Amino acid sequence: MRIGSVSQVAQIYQTQTKAANKAPAYESQMDAYSVSSKGKDYQVAKTALASTPDVREDKVAEIKASIENGTYNVSVDDFAAKLLSAYENRTV
Repeated sequence: MRIGSVSQVAQIYQTQTKAANKAPAYESQMDAYSVSSKGKDYQVAKTALASTPDVREDKVAEIKASIENGTYNVSVDDFAAKLLSAYENRTV
């Protein structure tokens, strides 16, 4: 065994470990976000819904007036269909 070859191996090993121990250089990065078009559409719809009243006063006034006049008619078929639909969709 030659001593010269051992020192050469040691030198190679030291340069490899120095390279492995060297910390990778990180660049500072800024976080960024983007909103999809569906997200933007959702936000517009949500804002529009929040600005509309829960009760449509014009419809309520119209129905009240027709009830007071005696001209409000309820379709028996529509009433029965909605009643059956509500009965079928209820949870036990």
